[in-house]
Amino acid sequence: MGAGRFEAIGLTAGYGATRVIEDVSFVVPPGGKLAVLGRNGVGKTTLLATLMGLTQRHAGRILLDDVVVSDLKTSARARRGMGYVPQTRDIFPSLSVDENLVVGLKGRPGNAVGEAYRLFPRLEERRLGTAAFLSGGEQQMLTTARSILGRPSVLLLDEPLEGLAPIICDELMAALEQLTAEKSMTVVLVEQQIERALAFADSALILERGRIAWSGETCELREQPHIIESLLGLQALGRHPASERLS
Repeated sequence: MGAGRFEAIGLTAGYGATRVIEDVSFVVPPGGKLAVLGRNGVGKTTLLATLMGLTQRHAGRILLDDVVVSDLKTSARARRGMGYVPQTRDIFPSLSVDENLVVGLKGRPGNAVGEAYRLFPRLEERRLGTAAFLSGGEQQMLTTARSILGRPSVLLLDEPLEGLAPIICDELMAALEQLTAEKSMTVVLVEQQIERALAFADSALILERGRIAWSGETCELREQPHIIESLLGLQALGRHPASERLS
């Protein structure tokens, strides 16, 4: 499955009657990379959850390759080619690394796990080890690799770099760069490490109080540091390296 064109039109959603995001729209071309930015609590995670059908949608549509998927259940969206890596590192702790990856194959032959090891050599070194004993960064790699093995055309990532050592961040982002360079996957990335997110993505949107406060190409945003400072804050600019904890 190749990279998909992904679009949201006027999304308004939340939990029950509470609306967390309002009138959110964007388009990501096949193989494109969109960064979703914003301070804590502005609706970034809710947006990704809505895209996967995990919230109450009040208005708007979601399209994958120009087909409306917003009325589909989460499982059906996954079958249509959507992958989701939430903030929680959802591994099977009692299984080995290899066994965790096999779960993500979705009917593909067993030797396809080699694709994950080529992207994440660190995991291959630990393939027979129990997943519970991986570091936090390695567990994040494992969760991401398992999603990638299902060959989604669109991958949604919710703060994959949170709490990771810089070297792990480098390895994870390099793998994502390779996949998008090959046009095998479209990526929507929620990330608090703004500099890394802007270096990776082609386009970005900034949420504020559940609405889009800014959207455009990342090169444009880089040229407007006052917008980054006013909407994201100085800490989001990476001026506090202590936030990159070892993991």
